[in-house]
Amino acid sequence: MGRVTERRPVLRIRDGRASSRPDTLVAEEPLEIRLNGRPLAVTMRTPGDDFALAVGFLVSEGVVGRAEEVANVVYCAGATADGSNTYNVVDVRLARGVPLPDITLERNVYTSSSCGLCGKASLDAVRTTARWAIADTPPVRVTPQLLAVLPDQLRAEQRVFDRTGGLHAAALFSPEGELLDLREDVGRHNAVDKIVGRALRDDALPLSRTVLLVSGRASFELAQKAVMAGVPVLAAVSAPSSLAVDLATEAGLTLVGFLRGGSMNVYAGGHRIAAEAGA
Repeated sequence: MGRVTERRPVLRIRDGRASSRPDTLVAEEPLEIRLNGRPLAVTMRTPGDDFALAVGFLVSEGVVGRAEEVANVVYCAGATADGSNTYNVVDVRLARGVPLPDITLERNVYTSSSCGLCGKASLDAVRTTARWAIADTPPVRVTPQLLAVLPDQLRAEQRVFDRTGGLHAAALFSPEGELLDLREDVGRHNAVDKIVGRALRDDALPLSRTVLLVSGRASFELAQKAVMAGVPVLAAVSAPSSLAVDLATEAGLTLVGFLRGGSMNVYAGGHRIAAEAGA
């Protein structure tokens, strides 16, 4: 099975002086996700938590929403011409009676740019496939002070980032700031899928009393994954996209961007942020 990190030779130049040394890099390998034996999607990921990644991806696409809907998840042996197992092909078998989605494209999902969906069509797709409305009752309430310390907590737990400097992360927190789960991956969307997949396998969906924090920006795809998992609060250390804000507004998701130190922008769902008026 692929390692999380790999070593490569590098020519290091500091103050005009060159030296040779090995450097630690984050591993990146393709993962093919199959559904009942049929190819569904290929994603570039950091090896590890592959079963959670595959199941979380299916949650994001509206295929499954409960642990009992997944019969089993296995690596496919004989994935290469010589019959060896690369551990880069995962097959998810649905439980009896769970409908199989139409798989007519190489990647038949509405988040792919290849399927020609954008704008309102993408918003409608999420609305029609979401298993749960974001209906946290009573509403989750978080303070700006609590949100402000979450990026430091995420960064402190990024073990592989410390060695490579090249990984994104997603972390799940309670409304009180307790770290519930954290996953790293070369793609932040994969890190979120790993968290959601582990939650499904633990029969913990929907994640209705949680805060999801992602490194980097908040794209439509990340907002979609939060909505599909029932997460009420999504925070990012960088900017959101316009379509992510549109989706958050329509779905009732609280979306926070530019979360850096004590400053942040709340783009949607401000009723969950317990800020003082005029502060």
